[in-house]
Amino acid sequence: MVGWTRTIAQVILGLSIALSSTAQAPTSASAPTKPSGDESALRAFAAIHPIDVHVHVFKTDPAFQQMLKQLNLKLLDILVMDDTLPYRKRLQPQVDDALALVRSSRGHVALCTTFDPYRFDSASFSADAIKQINHDLNQGAVAVKIWKNVGMEIKDSSGQYVMADDPKFEPIYKDIASHGKTLMTHLAEPDVAWGPPDATDPSWSYYQENPQWYVANRPGFPSKQRILEARDHILANNPQLRMVGVHLGSMERDLDNIARHLDKYPNFAIDTAARMEYLVLMPPEKVRAFLIKYQGRVLYGTDLDLLPDANVQDTLKEWRSTYVRDWKFLATGETLNVEGKQVHGLNLPRPVLEKIFRSNAIRWIPGL
Repeated sequence: MVGWTRTIAQVILGLSIALSSTAQAPTSASAPTKPSGDESALRAFAAIHPIDVHVHVFKTDPAFQQMLKQLNLKLLDILVMDDTLPYRKRLQPQVDDALALVRSSRGHVALCTTFDPYRFDSASFSADAIKQINHDLNQGAVAVKIWKNVGMEIKDSSGQYVMADDPKFEPIYKDIASHGKTLMTHLAEPDVAWGPPDATDPSWSYYQENPQWYVANRPGFPSKQRILEARDHILANNPQLRMVGVHLGSMERDLDNIARHLDKYPNFAIDTAARMEYLVLMPPEKVRAFLIKYQGRVLYGTDLDLLPDANVQDTLKEWRSTYVRDWKFLATGETLNVEGKQVHGLNLPRPVLEKIFRSNAIRWIPGL
């Protein structure tokens, strides 16, 4: 009996200890969860109902659509004609796929169309481009893109590089303006494309992967200044045409030059696509002052993409991390580690953030 009594007592004691431990240790379900810094940043980003005015999306995907919904995010999907990449060589398939994406996006995606500059020497070039643009505008496109192959690749029948201010383009610009639409211009590249090589430049890795756009020491190649002067002629000759110079207007290292252009051309704005790194590297007090002064002229863009063969989960991770970085840099006073450098957030006022991340896009690209 003594043995049985001792055994029963031991069992009861063990159960008491186990129950006591269970009561003291909260379960994972009941433990309070504090959002991470990245999650908090994404929530704040989503709360502003942001618009990213510069992406390239080549397929639809449920997980991608879910991200757009979670972030209250709207995108401007930009088409490009590029004979160096297989999925950009033909325009109509791009238009068809983009319109399908727009229709399936539940209002989260709008289209920026383009035209085929490789047909420049055709006698009907201007008329064909206008026909293409008007068809796409009727299908819901809200803007038109002209790309860097104008000025940097395409030549006319005499072997001269075609510039964006060539008279053949003028009817196209007039037509875009007559519809009240916006011209998105990517003309020229970062300074480093003209050399010398600079591994510390934020764009340098791009030219390792895309050497066709590295033009240093290329005989007869136009200067960057010549290409941008052609862009400025468009602005001067078409004061009714709204233009967004993407990638900080290809003036990525010179806020003073950007400011001079914004002062001179009231029909000109810029986006930040793929050039946030340049802003990060500049003195924060100068960038902050610039963004506050020109708060109505800067649109948020990233140049993020979703390629036809992309791993969607990896791509979504990149998109989210980019939005986290950009929000923290512009909206908070945090100290960030960007490419191994300590960077201080700009802590911009809320009204400025609302313009950069949303309302400027609506103003400068009607229809978004």
